[in-house]
Amino acid sequence: MLLEVIATTVSDAVIAERNGADRIELITGIREGGLTPSLGLIEGVREAVNLPVRVMVRPHARSFRYDEADAQTMLRDIRHIAAVGGLSLVMGMLHPDRTVDEELLKRLLQAAGGMEVTFHRAFDEAENQLAALEILSRYPQITDILTSGGRDTAPEGKERISVLEQLASGSSVSILAGSGLTADGLSEFITQTGVSRVHFGSAVREDGDPLKPVDPVRVQSVRSILNSLKGDRPL
Repeated sequence: MLLEVIATTVSDAVIAERNGADRIELITGIREGGLTPSLGLIEGVREAVNLPVRVMVRPHARSFRYDEADAQTMLRDIRHIAAVGGLSLVMGMLHPDRTVDEELLKRLLQAAGGMEVTFHRAFDEAENQLAALEILSRYPQITDILTSGGRDTAPEGKERISVLEQLASGSSVSILAGSGLTADGLSEFITQTGVSRVHFGSAVREDGDPLKPVDPVRVQSVRSILNSLKGDRPL
């Protein structure tokens, strides 16, 4: 069972690593759903932890639609992230009709070289998630799709997440369930959906507050639950 934890500071990443996270999603602007962090923060986290780190590439929180100036910003950010080394990416893009912007996706994947990619919750705004999954499955670099099943929270979207997990089975992409997950009900959620990857943000922070630090006890609690299930789920 893979546990991905959002970090917005170097100390967040260190606490997450020490208390059972398997991977870090590094962002700024947590209340906006995540924006590209500074190069200094990216370098600091890469130096501080040994875990895999996936860096958000999202130039603004207005929408998941990007013009050419936005695309150039994203390409520059990817080049800087690649130069740091040992990192992966998180990104997502849609056309105005809420289909995957495959042209921009291809450009960014090419710039990413060999870096693995999570397609983020732009997926939850896609007009047709099943069609979006089929498109994203064509690109081996995309290893994860972060989704709440098209609902505000993953528990609310559990039926769709279960369908997506079944459809993704056997492909190069895995479903990464996130948004609104907590330790309470996590075992039931995993049993119902069959997912083997979960993503935590506010629920593993002090008082469940997105602007407070990662709480080691909360991360340990989630890790313990996942460990209790690992005999029943593939990695």
